[in-house]
Amino acid sequence: MKRSALLSTLTLLIGLLVGAAPARAAPPDIADQLRAVPGLTILAEDPPPAAGLRFFHLAVTQPVDHRDPSAGTFEQRMTLLHVGTDRPMVLHTTGYGVPDYAFRSEPTRLVNGNQLSVEQRFFTPSRPEPADWTDLNIWQAATDHHRIVVALQEIYTQKWISTGASKGGMTSIYHRRFYPGDVDGTVAYVAPQDVNEQEDSRYDQFFTRVGTAACRKALDDVQVEALNRRAALVAKYEAWAAANGRTFTIVHGADRAFEFMVNGTTWAFWQYSGLAQCAQVPSVSVSNDALLAWIDQIYGFDSNTDQGITGYVPYYYQAATQLGYPTPKLRHLAKLQHYRGEDEAKSYVPEALAPKFRPNAMDDIDRWVRGSGSELLFVYGQNDPWGAEPFELGSGTRDSLSYIAPGANHGASIAALVPAEAATATAAVQRWAGVTTSSPAAKSESAVDERDPALDRRFSLRG
Repeated sequence: MKRSALLSTLTLLIGLLVGAAPARAAPPDIADQLRAVPGLTILAEDPPPAAGLRFFHLAVTQPVDHRDPSAGTFEQRMTLLHVGTDRPMVLHTTGYGVPDYAFRSEPTRLVNGNQLSVEQRFFTPSRPEPADWTDLNIWQAATDHHRIVVALQEIYTQKWISTGASKGGMTSIYHRRFYPGDVDGTVAYVAPQDVNEQEDSRYDQFFTRVGTAACRKALDDVQVEALNRRAALVAKYEAWAAANGRTFTIVHGADRAFEFMVNGTTWAFWQYSGLAQCAQVPSVSVSNDALLAWIDQIYGFDSNTDQGITGYVPYYYQAATQLGYPTPKLRHLAKLQHYRGEDEAKSYVPEALAPKFRPNAMDDIDRWVRGSGSELLFVYGQNDPWGAEPFELGSGTRDSLSYIAPGANHGASIAALVPAEAATATAAVQRWAGVTTSSPAAKSESAVDERDPALDRRFSLRG
């Protein structure tokens, strides 16, 4: 056979062989990949919340006690907003229950990533039955998150960022302290760090500086006036409770619940309001109904009822055992208070749980952040009382930032920072996530961006 004819024949054979090659298999569906994860259950998949997104309700089987697997298991709820396995993953630790709707936290938007939102252990329904409350501590919760990361990093192989707001931000830092290599960066919003439970003078100082002198005086005056009218206002509060099926067993009576509510009005005002609302603070001459209506608006009548407290007992238990709880002196109310010094975390915990404070937990966290923390971003609001005792960076902290958003409250965000700081913070988050600032993917918008649980949740003093 001539050389040219041989080449033509070989070319034809190669073409036939190539043409006969099987088509490349499609990547497995994400739902099938999730079902293959041991201990993970898909509870439901909602209709796509926006183009290119899928939203799953999940449960993962967790040991009740990670040090003793024989102690039983419980199911921990999560939600997953899926973009693609080629995108970063944002681990959103709520610190409380998990919202049942799809949303994208700010870091998720900045990196156009997937988002896994995890319910904190002991918040219902993610609670063991029967519940041994000594298993509710920061190490056990951090180990919950560690097991989740290990299980899903087999699917989501790109960079991981953790985030959370308030108690959720605290939770994300605790996870990093015990498992620093699980994620590549952490963004903690408005997260307090009460290193010394017995020393809260920074909160007292905060309330002498926040806002304007006129607004501070108006808030102090309305608290004094409310306690001066205690008899009449408590009677109205009890009537409201009776009409609405509310009780006060946990805090031991409506009078005590009322005083604690008045104690917290100034805190709640600055947590969720700001200078623009100072003009709405009532004068001391308003009617009882108008005064109570403002207190309800700012603090919430339900907050100190059994029905309002019960869902947040896991938070109060943690505050009473490890996290600490702010106790401003409120000297302007001292002569009017019947329960001075009793407005503390354990007063919101059923007596049967008998919490005992362990003073070393937050000191350990503080030492880790200052001495070994890395890739941490803290964002606080200038007018948010929870920021009076913030996490603080130290000489051993690496590649980390801490910023205060001017004029912001408990809803502070990277977007609320001054432009230069916002740009630096954004670049850090995207660098940790392996996303460049020029990437179109990092700038994408979604119909689910408008709901932010850090702002939707109004936990009054629960952070």
